[in-house]
Amino acid sequence: MSHLARKLRLTDYFTLGWGTMVGVGWLVVMDDWLLRGGALGALLSFTIGGALLFPIGWVYGKLVAAMPDAAGEIAYTAAAFSRPISFSTGWMMMLAYFIVCPWEAVAVGRIAGYIVPPLDSFELYRIAGRPVYLPHLIIGLGLTALLTTLNYRGIRLSATFQNWTAFATLALFIVIIALGLGKGSPRNFPPLFTHAPLVSFLLVLQIVPYFMTGFESVSKAAEESAPEFRSQAFSKAIWMAVLVGILFYTIIIAAVAYVAPWRELTSEKFMTAVAFQNAIGSRWIVNVILVAAVLSLVKCFNGNFVAASRMVFALGRRRLIVEHAGAIHPHHQTPSVAVLCIGLATAACMLLGDAILVPITEVGSVACAIGWAATCAAYLRLGRAGSLPGQLRLSAAEYLVAGLGLLVAIAMLLMKIVPVIPGHFTIYEWIALGIWIALGTISHRRGSLA
Repeated sequence: MSHLARKLRLTDYFTLGWGTMVGVGWLVVMDDWLLRGGALGALLSFTIGGALLFPIGWVYGKLVAAMPDAAGEIAYTAAAFSRPISFSTGWMMMLAYFIVCPWEAVAVGRIAGYIVPPLDSFELYRIAGRPVYLPHLIIGLGLTALLTTLNYRGIRLSATFQNWTAFATLALFIVIIALGLGKGSPRNFPPLFTHAPLVSFLLVLQIVPYFMTGFESVSKAAEESAPEFRSQAFSKAIWMAVLVGILFYTIIIAAVAYVAPWRELTSEKFMTAVAFQNAIGSRWIVNVILVAAVLSLVKCFNGNFVAASRMVFALGRRRLIVEHAGAIHPHHQTPSVAVLCIGLATAACMLLGDAILVPITEVGSVACAIGWAATCAAYLRLGRAGSLPGQLRLSAAEYLVAGLGLLVAIAMLLMKIVPVIPGHFTIYEWIALGIWIALGTISHRRGSLA
């Protein structure tokens, strides 16, 4: 078969978009969020930052309906700009998805060690002062192998897995929040800001793109929709994913700040779990939270795995990298070579251990902001040229929405690279980004010469 299997429905696209967006940041790095901005600063940043993504989601909904191509941003920018711009956009977006995979593979080891403390043993080495334990590696590698197998064998199998883990996560989340409503006090919220209000807001706003990346993953599976699927439903899935993502993050931040004096808990390994444990006065709530976290982790891992592998597949199919990466399995109708590439690369990168968690957040924010900006710019250019499939010209309102999306994406990019803005890139993030660009240059040249 020369095409991908067509088996996805609206529910599958929603769980792909929302599931790719929400992982375990709400458990693993809640302390970082609150220390950056304070309770109100973090809450406002995710609320406003998430809302600012609606114009970008609108643009994606329009483009995926007009061009249902697994290449996503690669296809959109190729129609509007040059081949090098198309490749550069796709390469950066692949980083935004791929970089989450080792993040989750490492995080599952940390969660396992919290549940079973003896797993925090058999230290192999240290990176940036953080130990890497053998049991953590085994667990992370095992999960990576499982998801690689699921995605290798078929998108329907992967989507079913995504649906169960996504809805189970939401159900447990509702239970957790309901239990916490009767506990805590508004007196626990202070400090509302950890720095000056604007600085606190900006410090958290900078990382919102990373934790909200995922709604646009819907476009990467556009070629795999069921035959009866209507193109207008892509927009529904994207908007639902963004809305539920905003609600999820803001509610969990507010809940943690409400149930316990959060400032006293920032030194805890998983302060979200500890906050609820202190409020309820029992360990069993921690177990519920950890189950929800594991489910959320694997669905986020799986969603980003799907998106990243489709980007590799699209780059290979368009001969922007080695053409063999665009191969389709004759029986499973999956991008099998791309799936294996992402699986192996994830296994290699997770060897860096816990040291990659927070820096990855920073680089991922820049990568997705670049992709979002290029997509909005492509939509505006195609609309102005009258070459957007199925639509001759954009209305004034459509120009306004797409232009706002472009400005939002550029602003999110500048917040991380302009030195005068608090929380800008350090030398470590620049090095990581430079390495990725160098790898892209080498891969593109090899693909062009093949």
